[in-house]
Amino acid sequence: MIAAAVVAVAAMPAGAVNLVQNGSFEQTTNGLGQFDYRTQAVGWTSSGYNYLFDGNNPTDNVQGSYGGLALWGPGNGSNNGLSASPFGGNFVGADGAFQVGAISQTLTGLTAGHKYAIDFAWGGAQQLGFNGDQTEQWEVQFGSQSQFTAVYHNPSHGFSGWMSEHFVFTADGATDVLSFIAHGTPDGVPPFSLLDGVSGTAVPEPASWALMIGGLGLVGAVARSRRSRVVAA
Repeated sequence: MIAAAVVAVAAMPAGAVNLVQNGSFEQTTNGLGQFDYRTQAVGWTSSGYNYLFDGNNPTDNVQGSYGGLALWGPGNGSNNGLSASPFGGNFVGADGAFQVGAISQTLTGLTAGHKYAIDFAWGGAQQLGFNGDQTEQWEVQFGSQSQFTAVYHNPSHGFSGWMSEHFVFTADGATDVLSFIAHGTPDGVPPFSLLDGVSGTAVPEPASWALMIGGLGLVGAVARSRRSRVVAA
């Protein structure tokens, strides 16, 4: 029985499998710029005024349907600290008050009724050339469910810094659509919600945790028993 428990513990995965493809938006069809107009992030679809920016040069102009677009930052007149996310590379910027639409991906291999964790980094910034305080927020949809980040209140030309978020959803079926929708105010400022490092992982069931903890306890007991025999000898 002890041997079986040890095998069960050893069989536990060292790390959870990420069900999200291209969660850091590094794979694109044509570099940076506006989704649908200039490029796509592989694995994702977009239905709004959403952009891909270079985290290493986040204040550079990227091309969209209305010409070049950039965010306020240290490279163009605002010492707000705008920088790459903790994941580096590309990140998404979505106007939450103009032509709002989702960035989506269909997740597969789910089990209906099981829980899944969606983790990501996010922030708030403002489009270069505009002035005024703004708010930024993400709505995250997973199948039929929705959850929201806090609303960030950003000063004119500001940047929130990168924040981490962790949501848990219950799968509706074997596949569910994961969507991110930016919400911001006011219209015309414009407020941009930033996104990077998206992951989706299964939350261990209580029975799995109990097995793992119990198995580790048995392993510890075996080790202590062996040490006791060595001392006694």
